[in-house]
Amino acid sequence: MSTQDFSFPAGEPRRVTLLGSTGSVGTQGLEVVDGAPEKFSVAAISGGYNVELLARQAVKYRPAVVGSAVESTDELAAAIKQAAEDASVSGYTPELFAGPQAATAVAGYAESDVVLNGITGAIALEPTIAALQAGHLLALANKESLIIGGQVVKQFAAPGQIAPVDSEHSALAQALRSGSADEVAKLIVTASGGPFFGYSYEQLREVTPQQAMAHPTYAMGKVITTNSATMVNKALEVIEAHLLFDVPLEKIQPVVHRQSIVHSMVEFIDGSVIAQASPPDMRLPIALGMNWPHRVAGAVQPCDFSTASTWTFEPLDEEVFKAVKIAKQAAAASGTHMAVYNAANEVAVDAFHDGLIKFTDIVETVERVLDAYTPVNAELCTEVVLETDKWARAHAAKILDASS
Repeated sequence: MSTQDFSFPAGEPRRVTLLGSTGSVGTQGLEVVDGAPEKFSVAAISGGYNVELLARQAVKYRPAVVGSAVESTDELAAAIKQAAEDASVSGYTPELFAGPQAATAVAGYAESDVVLNGITGAIALEPTIAALQAGHLLALANKESLIIGGQVVKQFAAPGQIAPVDSEHSALAQALRSGSADEVAKLIVTASGGPFFGYSYEQLREVTPQQAMAHPTYAMGKVITTNSATMVNKALEVIEAHLLFDVPLEKIQPVVHRQSIVHSMVEFIDGSVIAQASPPDMRLPIALGMNWPHRVAGAVQPCDFSTASTWTFEPLDEEVFKAVKIAKQAAAASGTHMAVYNAANEVAVDAFHDGLIKFTDIVETVERVLDAYTPVNAELCTEVVLETDKWARAHAAKILDASS
């Protein structure tokens, strides 16, 4: 990964656009801004349907541009007006965007240096591309846009333009600075193991949505927490590492590390392994991503080595948790297979939480949709990726309807 430093004005705060500002990554990104006002200012924000929180964020940080997934800018304007009145603020009139393209419009806002993409799901693809096309440093927490976009996203990215924010990929990016590309033997991606590590496949079949939401380390949204339980999240991270760092899939190994202190490791050809370790706090990779390649002092408290602790590493049972093996096969099959994988998974996760299927049916549905997919014989572009995503969602829904 390149360590190119984009040309930001020396001595001035980096102007940050936050996509998904009302979500977990977005709110923690704003905490990073609060902790380092000398390094960051808020240029623009975009959120989903929680307009009340979005409006309060807008009034507090006064970004020039605000976007929301709600249908009308009138609803967003009314919420901002109310939040301003509640905070005794007058004269704040940002440019507003609403609807499904709001995040894409905000991502391309010219008066920004860094875009933190914290949106969950495939809907972040177009905002990701818009940020890259605008020439912004992209602090990427949304793995799905890279997973489904693959080479389409990479063709828009200049060297060093994507700074990974997932803790695992941030760790890899840091460790990779210890050697050259031809000295890398293996990437080791750690996993917490989720709440069901050690379960048999039969035990997994009886898992409830409530149990699946009980992540042992992080508090996250429905999709990513469920993905962590099925190991789909780790599967996506393996593919993301392959795309970000141009390391062959066979040289990327997932390892279960229950303590979630070592966020990933790089093995070099001389037998040395470089690990990045820190307490499980997303503010560290967020701060580093927004300020890449420079660190932010005091982003989080470091590990306390004056207290005894034990770190363990165990192999992932890929026969019980099949998601990683299936993802590697999909990624090797074509440039659009991972778009199918991701779309089918998102549909199946919703069906599981709606009580329509069992936990193990999530990955089984993904596998069935992949088996039915014939790759598009066309040049890869955004439109092809989005059409593939649409087909996969429809086919997954068809399979689920037939089995209910």
